[in-house]
Amino acid sequence: MNSRALTKIQSIILIAIIVVAAVGAAYVLLGGEQESLETIKIGICADLDQAGGKSIWQAAVLAAEQVNVEGGVLGRNLTIVAEDDDGETALDPTIATNALTRLITFDEADFIISYWNGMGYREIAADHKKILFTVFDNTEELTQGVLDNYDRYKYYFRAGVGNLTVNTDTITDSIRLCREHTGFNKIALIYTFFVQDMASSVIDTLDEYGFDVVLTESFSPNVVDFSSYFARAEAAGAEIFYPMIFREPLAIPFVKEYYDRQSPMFIWGGSILGVSKSDFWQLTEGKCEHITAVGHPVVAGYPLTSKTVPLRDAYIERWGEKIIGPAAMAYDTIRFILPDAINRAGTIETEAVIQALEETSVETSNARNFVFTPSHDIMVGKEGPNRLSDDYFFVALFQWQNGVQVPVYPIELMEEAGASYTFPDWSGPWDDLD
Repeated sequence: MNSRALTKIQSIILIAIIVVAAVGAAYVLLGGEQESLETIKIGICADLDQAGGKSIWQAAVLAAEQVNVEGGVLGRNLTIVAEDDDGETALDPTIATNALTRLITFDEADFIISYWNGMGYREIAADHKKILFTVFDNTEELTQGVLDNYDRYKYYFRAGVGNLTVNTDTITDSIRLCREHTGFNKIALIYTFFVQDMASSVIDTLDEYGFDVVLTESFSPNVVDFSSYFARAEAAGAEIFYPMIFREPLAIPFVKEYYDRQSPMFIWGGSILGVSKSDFWQLTEGKCEHITAVGHPVVAGYPLTSKTVPLRDAYIERWGEKIIGPAAMAYDTIRFILPDAINRAGTIETEAVIQALEETSVETSNARNFVFTPSHDIMVGKEGPNRLSDDYFFVALFQWQNGVQVPVYPIELMEEAGASYTFPDWSGPWDDLD
């Protein structure tokens, strides 16, 4: 029957809707300030068709799904909205600005997570009074601005990777730990030219600690043949070769060249982007054996907290691939940090959430106790190799051993895992070690 008449069930539903609407209207007329029960929107601003941006979006979706299954936040579900800023390969300021502005004005995101471009996005977030988290930007000025001009920049929080000082400190501390365990003191350092400032700081610090820096060279980010760099470092007598490679595709030819030439140097490369990816063993056909690099426990599968391995497994189950570091930081922000703050604030009102974020103390997949500093930076463990003792966020180094990433820095993490260094089976300065 094709009747336009309301069925009995439809009539009941219509009456219920009218009653609910009437109650809501009465509440407003009585002066109530009932907060909308619409979803809480989390905006992702990243290069969505590149690996980094895509992984952040996937991690965000997974986090939101898990939060919603548990009842949401303040009884409201999380919804992920995203805009492509095209910034992972070549940042166009116009495209990036339009992407974030659209997230705020059209998608109506309540909170924003960006991959990087923190300095540019910080201004837009401040203009619109929106809380912004970045997960892959170590620029010092981002959080310094919170101290210098709190009223304008209080909306910014760093939620992933340490700042430049933390990264430089980690590099030098880890190399000192390597020397402590091996006695190796002659070091060669190569770096992409756009990290000149950090490289210079590292070199100066190594000099202060008595290292014999036998070679320092910058190289183009487009280089794919590292044979000449290896040759010069070997000729200079380097025992440790520290590469600062910040373009992921370069890591594979670098590692293969090292293995194929059986270079007599120990690769201690805290900044080889891509080496920590869980499929790097397969990508290099196992030639990354003994290579050490900065990594994330969740990527390596090391059970740093009760939430680390469950995230790794859930991401694989949901997306059929393995998670990367920045995506894990985005996940933690949506899954733990932000819900914790909103629940304690009892609202999503910006000022209240900012105050709650400033009092954050929560376990995540990346930290046993995630805390923000007064500058809205990530609180890290005390200076020196023993960073684990404070339970705050720290930068870890992992070494590839038999297809598995084993923690070798900080020293407490290595000892906790019962790990030790391994060395190549070809000749090198390690031949003289006991």
